[in-house]
Amino acid sequence: MTSSVQPSDATPETGENTTTDPAVEITALLRRSQDAWNSGDGAAYGACFTPDATDVTFVGTIYYGADEIGRAHQALFDSFLKGTHLHMEVEEARLLTPDSAVVVTRGEVAKKPPARLGKRATYTLVRRPDDGWHIAAVQKTKHNRLMEAVSFRLQPRTAPAQRPAPASP
Repeated sequence: MTSSVQPSDATPETGENTTTDPAVEITALLRRSQDAWNSGDGAAYGACFTPDATDVTFVGTIYYGADEIGRAHQALFDSFLKGTHLHMEVEEARLLTPDSAVVVTRGEVAKKPPARLGKRATYTLVRRPDDGWHIAAVQKTKHNRLMEAVSFRLQPRTAPAQRPAPASP
């Protein structure tokens, strides 16, 4: 995780000292979702999401809620995505509030380690007092390097002014 996700020593409501580290907890959530994907476990994958989550897939399908996300992914794991692994690196993670964060990842779904991580995902994460961090929303997009390079060359002002340093998961 990047340095923008900092450990919290006190809960905002009580000021009580805690040992929870959002960076560790967020990393654990992303690893849980990755492990569920890698083992083809739709129920475990769905359990990483909030009951009212939104998952916008790479192909544009929108799934709503942890149950539907888990059910649909189990069908995918049993067919099109059978034997695949989710390869993921965190590019940026930042807390918006003590209980919400945005995480941007690079990744790829493949049976073997890919040469390049060609997809991006933006996660909105929330921490619920009763059961920790969960994915409230995720949007997955193909990173089109060629179109990006053409855009930057033809209109240099479209290039991002700064890019965050890569973060380790």
